[in-house]
Amino acid sequence: MHQMWSEVQPVDRYQVSLSGILHEYDRKVISLLYQPLIGTNCYSLYTTLWNEVENNRILSDDWTHYHLMNFLSLNLREIYDARLKLEGIGLLKTFVKQVGEDRKFIYELQPPLSPEQFFTDGMLNVFLYRQLGRTHFLRLKNLFADQMVDKQEYKEITRTFQEVYTTNADNLFQDTDANEASKIGFDEQFVSRSLPRKIKIENTDFDFELLMAGLNEVIIPKSAITKQVKAAITNLSFLYNINALEMKNLLLSALNSEQEIDIEQLRKAARDWYQLEHSQQLPKLIDRLQPVLYRSHIEETNTQEEKLIVYLETISPRQLLIDISDGSEPSKSDLQAVEEVMFQQQLPPGVINVLIQYVMLKTDMKLTKNYLEKIASHWSRKKVKTVKDAMELAKNEHRQYQQWAENKNGQKEKRKKPIRTEKIPEWFNENDDKPVNQENSEDFKEKLRQLELIKQQYKK
Repeated sequence: MHQMWSEVQPVDRYQVSLSGILHEYDRKVISLLYQPLIGTNCYSLYTTLWNEVENNRILSDDWTHYHLMNFLSLNLREIYDARLKLEGIGLLKTFVKQVGEDRKFIYELQPPLSPEQFFTDGMLNVFLYRQLGRTHFLRLKNLFADQMVDKQEYKEITRTFQEVYTTNADNLFQDTDANEASKIGFDEQFVSRSLPRKIKIENTDFDFELLMAGLNEVIIPKSAITKQVKAAITNLSFLYNINALEMKNLLLSALNSEQEIDIEQLRKAARDWYQLEHSQQLPKLIDRLQPVLYRSHIEETNTQEEKLIVYLETISPRQLLIDISDGSEPSKSDLQAVEEVMFQQQLPPGVINVLIQYVMLKTDMKLTKNYLEKIASHWSRKKVKTVKDAMELAKNEHRQYQQWAENKNGQKEKRKKPIRTEKIPEWFNENDDKPVNQENSEDFKEKLRQLELIKQQYKK
């Protein structure tokens, strides 16, 4: 667990800061719209931090992380993981400074999206729909919508400021004094309401250069690809796994008469395209394949490890789970656990495949969610993008991961365990670079498909 301890410890102090005044309505939005996506630990952490800031203030007192652990009845690892999820979904910013040998954190709470922003986000609303199902999703939407007031038959008679008030310029000194008195110190800020920020998908493999090169100035002017349109393209490519060539056609269908891209029409076109390609199903991250950018491009697979790398790069996490189960459909809880990790940690599908294989083989073929999340957050911080890098990191950190697995219930066994053998992925064999015999290649291919890569055992 040393990676987490290197970033935060119970004695480290923190203060809570508000990006702007949060309203009680925000609490309802976070409870009903965000909580199904982030879970109860995240919701409890956010509301607890919020409650530490007094009414009409934007900065809390100074506390240690022991306080949070006792108050939430969570260990530091659970609090740390919840913090990362809040950061990822845009509800928290974290700042740290070194004070001698100690650290001090500022946890700056961010306001949630408004209901209108959430339900038109194009990504979060889709994930919420998949999480809750149509009936409950529509019920929630109706909670945040009301009948529009039709004012077309009315005439507005509101008076302007100058029609109601007059001004007197007799004493200019008072005007100057009033302006000076209105200024605040350099280390102060006004208590105000800040605007929420939409989630921005970054570091994607979408090829904007290829897209721009394919745009015909006569059909789609490059000026139509504004900053807002680029952000929409990035989100849609992440959500629906759309490449540059497919996106070009969708942009063409969303071009209006003013030669501008209608973002809402682009979202609809992307949804229609995806449902046509995937038999009316909504997008699932768990069905995605490893992006070409992060593949090994191995032309000839001469070793077992090379064959496994190519296999994990060209299969979706869902299909991997099916192969592990000998063709049976994975449980809903397993699919949700894997997809939540993919969404929160933004790990590529190939890396997720390595994670699934490693976790299941280390936990007696059970997809333990907490163990999955711990390793995933570590790999995310290490910015692991390729299958090979994930394998190497698993080898290097194996002792640490084994400790996490043994202590996943928060308790260590007091008596010394006898020496035992355990299952590990075949790629764990450091010397596994021997060529595959031709006569065994078909047999190995079948074993690959079923993920029966557990030949070697070693002593702890």
